[in-house]
Amino acid sequence: MNSQLSWAIIIISAALFLPACKDDKASTQPAAPPPVAVNVYTVAKGKAAYYDQYPATVTALNQVDLRPQVNGYLTGIFFKDGSRVKKGQKLYAIDRQQYMANYQQAQASLQVQETNLMKAQKDADRYHELEKHDAIAKQQVDYADAALEAAKKQVTAAKANVESVQTGLRYTTIYAPFDGTIGISQAKLGTAVSAGQTLLNTISSDDPMAVDLAIDQKDLYRFTQLQKKNANAKDSTFRLILPGQETYPFPGQIYLIDRAVDPQTGTIKARLVFSNKQNNLKAGMTANVQVLNNANTEKLLIPQKAVVEQMGEYFVYTTDGKAAHQKKVNLGAKIGSHIVVNDGLNEGEQIITDGLQKLKEGSPVQIGQATPTPPTAAK
Repeated sequence: MNSQLSWAIIIISAALFLPACKDDKASTQPAAPPPVAVNVYTVAKGKAAYYDQYPATVTALNQVDLRPQVNGYLTGIFFKDGSRVKKGQKLYAIDRQQYMANYQQAQASLQVQETNLMKAQKDADRYHELEKHDAIAKQQVDYADAALEAAKKQVTAAKANVESVQTGLRYTTIYAPFDGTIGISQAKLGTAVSAGQTLLNTISSDDPMAVDLAIDQKDLYRFTQLQKKNANAKDSTFRLILPGQETYPFPGQIYLIDRAVDPQTGTIKARLVFSNKQNNLKAGMTANVQVLNNANTEKLLIPQKAVVEQMGEYFVYTTDGKAAHQKKVNLGAKIGSHIVVNDGLNEGEQIITDGLQKLKEGSPVQIGQATPTPPTAAK
């Protein structure tokens, strides 16, 4: 009897224990997270006028390295480093004593040859007169004519030598080839310089200044049309952003487009010109060129605050009204508080604009306020 009572107690205890275990397991399972309160925006198209931006380099329209054309020692420097110079202004002088002596010697040699020519001419004239009276052999007359021709050629050679030596003498003084700004002299007084080798200085034009940028070949037609338009100086199609992010106060215009596309990069060089009367632009500066995009085409616009950046890529959260879903997007220009979407979204989709830090893929959401769509045009 005691054995039957014990088994009954065990069975009853087990029956009571099993439901309790089920209740404990149910209580330990995590509850579903509450939906995140979010605001949404309906993706829409709008007419957008904005600036495309290109990295660029400031360069001089005309620039030349000054190198001597003759050997010698520098005997004069006639400018201040970094100053503006005028075309034809005297810049450097090279010791000219040797070149002056060579010139004087060439002049003297020319005079000797001219004297010989005069003598040969008189001899030839006299022999021809004698020949008329049959008083001289024909051979003597021929010798006189040959001597006259040789004397003429010697005079021509002497004149050429004078011109050559005179050119060397002239090259002992170096002049500015055009108006511009000269740099810091690379050679000092007394320096021995070699023809065509020694770099004396560099001079470059400074107003206007050129700005070079590489454009994608798909933009070539657009830039060609802008070049044909020949925008005047008051047009703001081209703006220059300086290294400190200041906007250069003078607009630019297209000066030229290079002859061919680089097959390696698929780009072509375009050159703009900007006024530089205040000398704020220097050759070699890096800057950004902004080109007004006024194609009057509609673009998808979304608020910038809806964009999440991860590892250099950009994403937004879309929603079907119940959960959040992450989408990668390709962005374009910023326009005020909005940004252009080139790819990744469709018109009419709803994206989340607030509460993004609480979201992940599949998070439940509760939609609150809807953000107004952007204006039909923005700048």
